Amino acid sequence: MPLSQGDHDLLLRAVALAHQAIGLSDPNPRVGCVLHDARGRPAGEGFTQQAGGHHAEVMALRAAAAAGHDIRGGTAWVSLEPCAHHGRTPPCCDALVAAGLARVVVASTDPFPAVAGEGIGRMRAAGITVDVAEGAPTRAARELNIGFFSRVLRARPWVRLKIAASLDGRTALPGGQSQWITGEAARTDGHAWRKRAAAVLTGSGTVRADDPRLDVRAVATARQPLRVVVDSKLATPANARVLQPPGQALLVGANAATERVDAWHDAGVDVVLLPAADGSVDLAQLMQRLALQGINELHVEAGPTLNGALLRQGLADELLIYLAPRLLGPGREMASLAPLAQLSQAQTLRFVEARPVGDDLCIVARLAGHDSFLD
Repeated sequence: MPLSQGDHDLLLRAVALAHQAIGLSDPNPRVGCVLHDARGRPAGEGFTQQAGGHHAEVMALRAAAAAGHDIRGGTAWVSLEPCAHHGRTPPCCDALVAAGLARVVVASTDPFPAVAGEGIGRMRAAGITVDVAEGAPTRAARELNIGFFSRVLRARPWVRLKIAASLDGRTALPGGQSQWITGEAARTDGHAWRKRAAAVLTGSGTVRADDPRLDVRAVATARQPLRVVVDSKLATPANARVLQPPGQALLVGANAATERVDAWHDAGVDVVLLPAADGSVDLAQLMQRLALQGINELHVEAGPTLNGALLRQGLADELLIYLAPRLLGPGREMASLAPLAQLSQAQTLRFVEARPVGDDLCIVARLAGHDSFLD
């Protein structure tokens, strides 16, 4: 039977709770849970903690118990199907069964093969009524976990290119100066997007030109992203800020002498060589490797060469563009793309969002069809 408006509202509340797991739960999905007792009174809420910590359902159950609520015969609204496998923690579907709930409402099924309907099936087998939503709650839950769905269903992260540009599409002056094209509000907003990602990717040219840190500073976060530098010749300066502190960076080369690789390892920097046929870094292999490391969302802050390569190879999924109300004239462009013979060859994007951020404009646009796995 169709869900009530109350069900939809409480599922959206569960999704809102799940937003608090951004920058915390990776590689696990961001999940929220709302509990009511048998009389329909609020009993507890929770969201997924860091990997190895409690999931949303257990957090909500613990909150209800701490408040002295009896939830036997009650209902849970969960933004993603409760897990059904033993990972770092026991199955959440079993915890809901043991709690004596009468009903569970799920915003979205979980694509992970060890769950994928198994959690729902086990709860139904135990006598719990399980309803699965459609429409707005489902889309909201999946959008929040677009990287998790991408990693599970496509075996690669969701790749987002962040670009700060002038109104005439320039990302730097001809000499490379780019700090700062956009204002402080846009830069703070960019840090919030970095927080979403488990890894930040850049190229060696950007490192040499700007010496960026690429960590999350302007907003609070529970963990810092892995910093990944694409550098085919491993020529990145040893004192580059992006590689500090040791142990939180990955240098990706193509071909390099063994002693150079060993020197980086001795400095505490992980190095991987992924050569493509043309001597550059094999970016497709890099995406697969990052997925195997549990990277759900990959945030790219790079120059036109790396941006262009990701776009040409179909590896970029989304553009996060901050447009400043400035005209720079001649300068560096957003991406180095091959010239087109006709307009029909142009890559097609779909606008997802456009909003003012301080004096600048933030535009989110997706490559056509790249988010079809959410349907």
